[in-house]
Amino acid sequence: MRKLFGTDGVRGTANTHPMTADMALRIGAAAGRYFRREASGVHRVVIGKDTRLSGYMFENALTAGLTSTGMNVLLLGPVPTPAVGLMTRSMRADLGVMISASHNPAEDNGIKFFGPDGFKLSDQAEIEIEALIEAGVEPAQAGNIGRAKRIDDARFRYGERVKSSLPRDIRLDGLKVVLDCANGAAHRAAPEILWELGADVIPMGVSPNGTNINRGCGSTQPQAAAEMVVAHGADVGICLDGDADRVIVIDENGAIADGDQLMALLAARWAEAGQLAGGALVATVMSNLGLERFLEGRGLRLERTAVGDRYVVEAMRAGGFNLGGEQSGHIVMSDYATTGDGLMAGLHVLAAMVQTGQTASKLVRQFDPVPQLLKNVRFSAGQAPLEATPVRDAIRDAEAALAGQGRLLIRKSGTEPLIRVMAECEDDALLVRTVDQVVAAVEAATA
Repeated sequence: MRKLFGTDGVRGTANTHPMTADMALRIGAAAGRYFRREASGVHRVVIGKDTRLSGYMFENALTAGLTSTGMNVLLLGPVPTPAVGLMTRSMRADLGVMISASHNPAEDNGIKFFGPDGFKLSDQAEIEIEALIEAGVEPAQAGNIGRAKRIDDARFRYGERVKSSLPRDIRLDGLKVVLDCANGAAHRAAPEILWELGADVIPMGVSPNGTNINRGCGSTQPQAAAEMVVAHGADVGICLDGDADRVIVIDENGAIADGDQLMALLAARWAEAGQLAGGALVATVMSNLGLERFLEGRGLRLERTAVGDRYVVEAMRAGGFNLGGEQSGHIVMSDYATTGDGLMAGLHVLAAMVQTGQTASKLVRQFDPVPQLLKNVRFSAGQAPLEATPVRDAIRDAEAALAGQGRLLIRKSGTEPLIRVMAECEDDALLVRTVDQVVAAVEAATA
C-alpha cells in the first residue's frame, strides 16, 4: 500500500507533512535514484510548477534532491501539467515532475511524476519510490552531482503542440471567448494560444500573486466566469483549473457544462468521423448514467475505471482507446497528449462550434443527466470513518433502498481528507434521503 502517494501524486498543505521542504528533497532524491538505476549515461528531469507561493520552495528542494543523485534538472517554470508530460518525452528526459495541487486552494501543493514516455507513473513505481524514501538514498559522488538549467520557452513549445491538435484550416475568428485561467499555470499560455488562433479573448484569472490560485475562479468555481459570459455577450466560456488539466465550458446563456457533456460531444463527433478508437469512451465511476445511455444509443461503449485521470489513461492504453476523462473536466485525447489537457479539450469544443456553426448551448448539452447528488465530509488525520460499523450499516441500507433504481458510490478522496458520498437516482426524494443518511453517519463517525 502507498503511504505518501494518492490518486494524483503526493499532496497536502504546504509546510505540513508530507508537503515539507525536507520531504520534497527526500522524494526528489528517491525519484532520482529510481530513474538512475543504470549508472552510466546522462540523466535528466524536467520540472514544471503552477503559481502557488510554495512552488518556489518545492522547486528548489526537489532540484537539490534530484541533483544530489546525479540528475540534471531542466526548470520549465509555470506551465500546465500536460506541458510537463509533453516536455518529458520531447526532451528525452528520464523523469518529469509537476509541482501543483491542481484545483486545491493555494495553501496546498503537490508533486506529480511522469515517466520517460510522458505518462504518469504506475502504482508499482510509486510504491518502489516510497521504499527508497524510507530506506534513504546514498548521494552521488561530488564529481557526479547534477546541474540545473532554466528553460525559457516551455510555454511556447506547449502552445505549438496544443494548436497542432486542431485541423490547420480551423480559425476562431469572430468567436468571443471568456477565458478563466484560475490565476494558475496557464495564465499566460492560454490567452496567447486563443489569440493566435483568432479568438476575441476576454481573460480572467490571469493575475496570480501566489495566494489566489483557484480562489473564486477556475473550473471548480465557474460562477464568476458564467456571469462574465452573459455580461459581455460572449459566445462561450472556457474555465481551467490551477494546473490547466481540467476544463469546464459555459454556454452563451451562462449554463455550465461538465466533463461528461464534453466527452459526449467529442465521442459522438469522433465516432461519426471514424476517429474514435475501439468504439468506446473511458470514464470513471463518477460519470453520469446519462452519459452511458447516450453512448449506448449510438452503439458506443462506456468503459469505467477508478477515480483519477491516471487510471483512465491506464485503461485507455491497455484497451487501445483514444478518448477518456472525468466528469470533473479531465479530458484525455491520447492521439495528442499523455494526460488530461483542459485547454486542448476546450479548443476542440471551439472547433466544433466553428465547423458546425452551432451555438455552445446546442453542442454542450448532449444528454439529460440522471439526477446526481454528491456531498463531501471532511475528516481528521488518523480517523477512518468508513470502517465504523454505523457507517457500514448506513451504506448497506442506502444500497438496498437504491437497488434497481440507482447507484451509490462512497469513496475516500485521493487528494484531500474527504469522504465523498455520491448517488444517482431519478427519484429526487429517494436520492436526497439516501445521501443524507450516509453523510449523517459519516459525520457522526468523525465528530
